[in-house]
Amino acid sequence: MTHHRTSGPTRRVRSVAAALAVLVLAPVAVTMTVSSAPAAAATPTVVCTSKKAGLASALTKGINAALKGRKSTTAIYFTDRATGTSCHLRAAQRFDSASVVKVTVLGALLLDAQKQNRSLTSREQSLAKAMITKSDNAATSTLWKQLGVTKIKRFLTAATMTQTVPGSGGYWGLTQITARDQQRLLHLLTTKGTVLTDASRAYVLKLMREVVPSQRWGTPAGAPATATIQVKNGWVPRATYGWRVHSIGAFTGAKHDYTMTVLTQGNRTMNDGVNTIQAVARAIHKALGPAATARGGFAPTAVPHEAVPATPEQSGKEPVPATPEQSG
Repeated sequence: MTHHRTSGPTRRVRSVAAALAVLVLAPVAVTMTVSSAPAAAATPTVVCTSKKAGLASALTKGINAALKGRKSTTAIYFTDRATGTSCHLRAAQRFDSASVVKVTVLGALLLDAQKQNRSLTSREQSLAKAMITKSDNAATSTLWKQLGVTKIKRFLTAATMTQTVPGSGGYWGLTQITARDQQRLLHLLTTKGTVLTDASRAYVLKLMREVVPSQRWGTPAGAPATATIQVKNGWVPRATYGWRVHSIGAFTGAKHDYTMTVLTQGNRTMNDGVNTIQAVARAIHKALGPAATARGGFAPTAVPHEAVPATPEQSGKEPVPATPEQSG
């Protein structure tokens, strides 16, 4: 057998190649180790701006304190035309609408009547009043069916509520809404414009002022006694993300001209959502008028009044108890 001995130069070449391989591969291994643990996504924080000195800072501090330690997911949009102030948090995140969509339904009904150059019929007025002031689900289902999704979408387009998606299959309570679009709706109702006539806008605001006492919680909490309050709330539990609890409010009159939307989900109970909304609302009202006398406390009753029990249109396809306190 013949043995071939490796020459000295060849052996040195192999040694150098091996060393280079180690030097080249080592950085790659380090890089892969670092990239395998991506950084956690940053939690959104409230952003406030204002033309009034110190107000944005006061609002930011107050809202952050109100949200501290709360486990729900909260979206906020606030606008005060008098001071050129706005605050927003998760403005574009979508939530199941629950009953706050009822204001949109009324807007679509009024726009449709305007296009037909007619007033609402007595039947439509009765349904609209029950839908807004008592959060009547059956009345809402009737009007939703009468309008159809096409007319609902026509109103959304006219109102530039481009992030809102109507619930399918008649499930209006599962309409996808955002805080930004709800603010656009409130702006439309409180500002002269081309979508709704002054008479139509006044009609919606009138019904929102006449909401039954058991449903006047939410954004009105801590509002100044001199403000005229218009409010609509919504609440419904589902198997995922727990209770959805929302409140939209417009505050006008006596030099007040601001609107507020607070949407929440992931609440263990309805009251958890209410408490979060009201903590945020009090912080905003207080920052706007530190010396103003606030209205008395607002709180939902143990069993919020509903004209009818939960319906599929209200709660979607989730199996929820058909009791008045479970939806709104």
